[in-house]
Amino acid sequence: MWDYNDKVMEHFINPKNVGEIDEADAEGEVGNMSCGDALRLTLKISPEGIIEDARFKTFGCASAIASSSALTELVKGMTIDEADKVTNQDIVKILGELPEEKMHCSVMGMEALQAAIANYRGGAPVKQDDNNHEGRIVCHCFGVTDTKIRAIARQNNLRSAEEIRNYSKAGGGCGGCLDSIQEILDGLWRDEPGPEPVEMPGIVQKVLKIQEVIEKEIQPMLEQDGGGLALVDVVGNIVKVKLKGRCAVCPTSHLTMKHTIEQKLREFISPELEVEEVK
Repeated sequence: MWDYNDKVMEHFINPKNVGEIDEADAEGEVGNMSCGDALRLTLKISPEGIIEDARFKTFGCASAIASSSALTELVKGMTIDEADKVTNQDIVKILGELPEEKMHCSVMGMEALQAAIANYRGGAPVKQDDNNHEGRIVCHCFGVTDTKIRAIARQNNLRSAEEIRNYSKAGGGCGGCLDSIQEILDGLWRDEPGPEPVEMPGIVQKVLKIQEVIEKEIQPMLEQDGGGLALVDVVGNIVKVKLKGRCAVCPTSHLTMKHTIEQKLREFISPELEVEEVK
């Protein structure tokens, strides 16, 4: 059984905005029943281009329902231009976190929103499945193209075939395409390298940089859930921290440590950093 946090369970057990808007101004469908996940999103949009209401119907797991519910809450009140900038990571932030193996549900929500916006701007209802993405089909089990793999990798800074599987299901069937997926990623990041690790001339500068990343990048995300973080010590590449507030008692705090705190420090400072919790 997946280890879901309280926010995910709340959106799953008591989902918001379930249903369909009559005479909707925009609609979008993504996924397909054969893949096990499908989502239909309808929007009511004011003459000024503001999303007044958003409703969803989904066939999928708890993560799919929770992601869809969070998405509808997120976009209500946004302008179309603001909604067009929503990413799957924005959905995950509302939920606190999702298991890595379920990140494709947040991607499905983002794509449903993009499909609905395209419908609003272009006129014809947009129904997307994986085969709508231009390019060469790499995963025949789920119909995922190389174009979609590159787009998801760029959006979420993914470097391994396993991560792509978690975010798109590609490679999750027979597994015969995993080598091809990795080749696509290797080529992508060879041509579009990520940020270089920050060179630290001394321990003082290193600690200051870690503290800066915690305050600007990590702390705001934790505070949204009533949590917090304090830097305790830095020993070599080991960053010792103390979780505060709700994070300190959260049963999934180990996931926060690895998938949020450590990932951000590695992204902005050095891929060699490891995070340890001090009780």
